[in-house]
Amino acid sequence: MTKELSVLVVEDEPLTLDELVHLLHRVPGVGQVATAPDTVSALRLLRHQEFDAAFLDIGMPGLDGMELAGLLSRLARPPAVVFVTASQQHAVDAFGIGAVDYLLKPASADRVRQALDRVRRVRAVPAPSAAAVPEPADDLAVLKVESGGRTRYVRREQVRFVEAHGDHVRLDTRDGRFLVRMPLSALERSWSRAGFLRVHRGYLLALRAVEDLRTDAVGQLVAHTAGGDVPVSRRHARQLKEQLFTAAREGRFGRVRP
Repeated sequence: MTKELSVLVVEDEPLTLDELVHLLHRVPGVGQVATAPDTVSALRLLRHQEFDAAFLDIGMPGLDGMELAGLLSRLARPPAVVFVTASQQHAVDAFGIGAVDYLLKPASADRVRQALDRVRRVRAVPAPSAAAVPEPADDLAVLKVESGGRTRYVRREQVRFVEAHGDHVRLDTRDGRFLVRMPLSALERSWSRAGFLRVHRGYLLALRAVEDLRTDAVGQLVAHTAGGDVPVSRRHARQLKEQLFTAAREGRFGRVRP
């Protein structure tokens, strides 16, 4: 039987704490989730119990999350540390002291799951059996395109971004642009697990295709790709920046070339 992960969450904002606990409980293989509103309370818990992971806010009164992580590193069996904070400014220091991940608030369900996957690797705890968490069928990895009486097939990894175009979507690839009759939401559901992110009401973007982020002449944030600039709405900007930060750290940033 796979060992369940035990997690300690240290966060002084009640709403953020509740949301993070909720997201942790949704991940298969997570057992106990203990909470502490400050570092002193956390240290009291750690006197009597070991945890596989500690999700720490950085900006807390008294001892902050960085200082708490330093104390945790002295334990006989320290938990794997995941920082959860509103700013990227401490990221270099966080990884310098051995954190396994760094989440920006508000943390998404997918990023919490990714952080726990890293915890499992560090703690050598296997993930829950694939039989218990079946993967959905990947029916849209290749799309059939009809154009000018010709039929061709476009693979998902060829696509840099997708634009909604009436009742069609337009696929931008290195070999040109192609229309396919389907809603953008269908591709979003299928391709989100393959590194595509909805960045605007009308655009789905491959993270690997992003070369950099820019601000255009009217102050709109855009993701620059070899196929052109993709607008990024304000409601999607934080998630995009967070995922690009993770991709850059793992060497997955900007792999697509013109």
